[in-house]
Amino acid sequence: MRLEHSRNVQPLIQTLARKLALKPAQVQATLELVDAGNTLPFIARYRKEATGGLDEEQLRCLIDELKSYRALQERREAILKSLREQGKLTAELERAVAAAESLTRLEDLYLPHRPKRKTRASIARDKGLGPLADRILSQAPAPLQGTPEELAGARDIVAETVAEHPDVRRLVREKALRFATLIARKIEKAEDPRGVFATYYELTCPVGRLRPHQTLALDRGEHEKILRLSLEIPERDWREAVSLVFRANPRSPWSAQLTQAIEDAAARLLLPAVERETRRHLTRAAHQHAIASFATNLRGLLSTPPLAGHTVLGLDPGFRTGCKVAVVDPTGKVLTTGTIYPHEPQRDRSGALRTLRDLIARLRVTLVAIGNGTASRETEQLAAELKVSYLMVSEAGASVYSASPLARAELPDLDVSLRGAVSIARRAQDPLAELVKIEPRSIGVGMYQHDVDQAGLEDALGAVVESVVNQVGVDLNTASPALLTHVAGIGPRLAEKIVAHRDARGPFGERRGLLKVAGLGPKAFEQAAGFLRIRGGKNPLDASAIHPESYPLAEAILKAAGLSLATPPEKRADHLKIPAAELARQLSAGEPTVKDILEQLVRPGRDPREDLPAPLLRQDVLSLEDLQPGMRLSGTVRNVVDFGAFIDIGVKQDGLLHVSQWRGQRLAVGQVLEVEVRQIEHQRGRISLGL
Repeated sequence: MRLEHSRNVQPLIQTLARKLALKPAQVQATLELVDAGNTLPFIARYRKEATGGLDEEQLRCLIDELKSYRALQERREAILKSLREQGKLTAELERAVAAAESLTRLEDLYLPHRPKRKTRASIARDKGLGPLADRILSQAPAPLQGTPEELAGARDIVAETVAEHPDVRRLVREKALRFATLIARKIEKAEDPRGVFATYYELTCPVGRLRPHQTLALDRGEHEKILRLSLEIPERDWREAVSLVFRANPRSPWSAQLTQAIEDAAARLLLPAVERETRRHLTRAAHQHAIASFATNLRGLLSTPPLAGHTVLGLDPGFRTGCKVAVVDPTGKVLTTGTIYPHEPQRDRSGALRTLRDLIARLRVTLVAIGNGTASRETEQLAAELKVSYLMVSEAGASVYSASPLARAELPDLDVSLRGAVSIARRAQDPLAELVKIEPRSIGVGMYQHDVDQAGLEDALGAVVESVVNQVGVDLNTASPALLTHVAGIGPRLAEKIVAHRDARGPFGERRGLLKVAGLGPKAFEQAAGFLRIRGGKNPLDASAIHPESYPLAEAILKAAGLSLATPPEKRADHLKIPAAELARQLSAGEPTVKDILEQLVRPGRDPREDLPAPLLRQDVLSLEDLQPGMRLSGTVRNVVDFGAFIDIGVKQDGLLHVSQWRGQRLAVGQVLEVEVRQIEHQRGRISLGL
């Protein structure tokens, strides 16, 4: 999304700088770069001098704030336009609207003036009862007038006025978020056969203590008509808020009318509205939390180090339909596929072992990858007899990929069921390259991903995929269209064109060859080139993360150290220990860019995933009965949620490492941990772990 400068840009820059603890110059530079059509990965990596070294997260927060500001401005202008057209825009109201710093405050100010369908108050106004309502509100000393029907209509106007007053609404909402109580009860005749919501059948919890995962569970229980939820706002809180603006005068004949109208306003309008708003606030906050957790887990999974150089046998486990088998060579090329039936109902275990041993020997398989779905642990017991290293691989989304147009294009001669085994094998070789082919929300490393705001989830997960792909870099001559799509400046159409050009004319010999791809212009080349790699090409720098615009600077740095492009990287390290600041001064260059170039000249095209511990490989298998309290094991983090992390320790059930055991530490999906078995519940199949 391109963000334009606002007409009043300097106050905006100052506001954002204060809010995000940044320098105004950093905000202004980022705004200008974004307006010029630069992508976030490109700005973060190659425009550090301009932004003062803002990292990707800081840039993303800044851009999100800019989008929010733009949305706020658009809504402010729409409200002002509506108020002018209605003839209701007073100088005081205009100042209040102009000063509003949130959409909630804007909507509170607009609510009393927003065109509505017919209400009891609007009907009363149509009958000319406005002046009578004004007397009630003013608590005038004048004698009480009007028929009972007229007074009832006037009270309807007053009730709506009370309920929609911006300050009353704001104060009651603030009180509700601090002191209200959420009450959940099971609907009497509702069926919950698995007892999923049993924890919430009789729940009374202060709103301030609700955890995000509890809010999501309660929302789902309500949606499935198993739970009935209500919000209890203490009477003292709403009365105090109302009395600050509307107070009955005991000496006025109109006192009882105002009191009665306030009671009606609270019961019929104010409290139900605040309950809805509070529930929406809780849900929105829970969605944001769940989306952030999902994004963090996805980053961990996509950052799992690749197991390059292996010929992998992928197993997609199953019972009735058998286990699908696929063997791929170190480049991911499919060598063979098939099906074995080691489990019930066929239970041809010996035949399955014979087939697998033959494939391992004949095709020189060095690693077995097992999908972690149905029958995975039974299949793991089979793999343990093969005397070959194996690992469990997340198979989330494999079935989605198998039936996708992309899978049909990549594996046109394979049955849908066999494509999943190919995907599982390739995930062991390079998780990132394979998982980008799957819609991120289908990867399954979060909670309630189908319940949360889908647009927000898609944006957050898409940003993670983009971030990891560009941090790792992409081999221009082997990357699939799915992987190229996420490179800064490319997208789906250009990705297809790049692959078509490569297929028609052969591998790219240099980065600048991209400019010969139809539809790929100088701007797209500028954004993408630094994230693309060409191994063994004409220019050794094309294999690095050094941007082509900095090639002259890189060569000047080598020359200053008495080296050249022909000097092997492993022989450069000792000569390139010149301080970056000193080189930057000598060459009139930016220090951050010089520092990045020095790193790349020593370790060109370094994959950041290589710095992480390799995935855990196994050759044996445990059962629940093998576990004893106090036993120490290595495990792989499979999912991180609010209340803990699920750890694969090599038995059928993942163990739970409760959040209290690792509070203060950061755990990531794919991380390998040393854990200790604390408690085993054999009947329930539960394992409690500690660090």
